[in-house]
Amino acid sequence: MPLKAFRGPKAWLWRWRRNPLKRRADVVEAWVVLGACLLTVLGGVLAGLAAAGSVQHALARERDGRRPAAARVVEKVPDTAPARNSRSSGGGRVWVRVRWTAADGSAHTGRVRMQPGAEAGTPVTVWTDRRDRLVNRPTSVAEAAFRATLIGILVGVSAAAVPCVGGLALRGRLERRRLQEWDTEWARLGPQWGRTV
Repeated sequence: MPLKAFRGPKAWLWRWRRNPLKRRADVVEAWVVLGACLLTVLGGVLAGLAAAGSVQHALARERDGRRPAAARVVEKVPDTAPARNSRSSGGGRVWVRVRWTAADGSAHTGRVRMQPGAEAGTPVTVWTDRRDRLVNRPTSVAEAAFRATLIGILVGVSAAAVPCVGGLALRGRLERRRLQEWDTEWARLGPQWGRTV
């Protein structure tokens, strides 16, 4: 409690009030802090929302361009996956040749990964693009929302860091300049401190 009495009452917006002891550097610092705070919040939010919207739009376009097709395994799948070395990350799946019929009636073949042990003729769902090429399964709506949110947060925080760090650096520079001015004034007035003339 004694520290609160020593500091006095808290005054909001004190840098903008009239005060004969207020210096130009105080006003500049107040505007720098206000501008940095506004740019940090607005820049972070707007950049995060823009990034999230862009990711959502790209993944929705990807979902629209991919469609499932019923395919059949052409050859027997080995019963065991090949020996895994330290670089492989197949998760026990093997590459298998499959055949499917496109929407226009043309036959296509390609290779997909699936669990070992399937027989020839086993049905499997593959995903194709507009040109009937094999592609990865599209992200679901929930996966897309999670990915967009995560990327939006990361981009927003990164964008907010720029004005925040810039404002802190500028404020530190103003503080050093103000301390140098005080040292200069003290060097000029300090020797006169004890005089009674």
